[in-house]
Amino acid sequence: MRKSARYSTLAAAGLLAVSSLTACANDAASTASTGSGKGTKVKIMVGGLDKVIYLPAMLTQRLGYFDAEGLDVELLTEPAGVQAETALVAGQVQGTVGFYDHTLDLQTKGKAVESVVQFSRAPGEVEIVSTKAAGDITSPKDFKGKKLGITSLGSSTDFLTKYLAVKNGVKVSDFSPVAVGAGATFISALQQGSIDGGMTTDPTVATILDKKAGKVLLDMRTPEGSQKALGGPYPSSSLYMQTDWVNGHKDTVQKLVNAFVKTLKWMSTHSAAEIAAKMPADYSQGDKALYTQSIKSTLPMFTDDGVMPENGPETVEKVLKAFNTNIQNADVDLSKTYTTEFVEAAK
Repeated sequence: MRKSARYSTLAAAGLLAVSSLTACANDAASTASTGSGKGTKVKIMVGGLDKVIYLPAMLTQRLGYFDAEGLDVELLTEPAGVQAETALVAGQVQGTVGFYDHTLDLQTKGKAVESVVQFSRAPGEVEIVSTKAAGDITSPKDFKGKKLGITSLGSSTDFLTKYLAVKNGVKVSDFSPVAVGAGATFISALQQGSIDGGMTTDPTVATILDKKAGKVLLDMRTPEGSQKALGGPYPSSSLYMQTDWVNGHKDTVQKLVNAFVKTLKWMSTHSAAEIAAKMPADYSQGDKALYTQSIKSTLPMFTDDGVMPENGPETVEKVLKAFNTNIQNADVDLSKTYTTEFVEAAK
């Protein structure tokens, strides 16, 4: 891995976008947005395109930064990061927009995958409890015997939920993870009692609070929230790619990273309302004010330069080792899970 002298650890993440999109991420598997038709073609799978944690994907396209770099990006979407990961490993796409933690998990399975630009310094996730169960679940210590929603088994929400349980003295076998996706399916499960609580992101969080269907138990949308819940910065949303593909297409990867770094800088100097105005109209689901609020609540998780905060990969490894036997029994080489080469050049 190519390291920066300024940062002892640096992960990377990025997102790709397209010229038009009419369906939201929960319809993901059947949805594909078409690129400009000009420039170098790249296919990217996103673990939920309408999730605010992956907002830089569509925003980069809307700002015209892909076109400016001579890229024709086709963006595909799946409702969960683990499904997006599968598409990458299967060779269906050149990159995945998802959580950096998958690069460590994949390494233990013999897959060489690395993050090339980092968008976040916190998970952007929120542990929500239903209004009905709020009195029974006041901390992760109360997870025992509960049904907890996650996007899917093997997803980052699954990883983080297990860590919070173990950290607070609850065995992973003591609660029931329930795959409920995000958006409407998560909200419905919460309202109907199919789950007592669960982990999700904006705009789902904002909608649940607006409907008074649940309450926030743990907020990891800020660096402070990540520090409190996980003990350090937790790099999450990223663009990760198979290492062999990166090494064989450095010019294309550099253009992608250039575009994403421009977007992060733009985000750092514009308001949530200005960002929301750039996004597809259907992302607000008819409530622009609520959508804007969801962006505002999540903005603190993003970096402004594509650089992961120092010790981020180490925090991720610590979290995964708490419950993941594959990580516990493996000697993970963090230096092979990310590269700083492209972010440094983009500066």
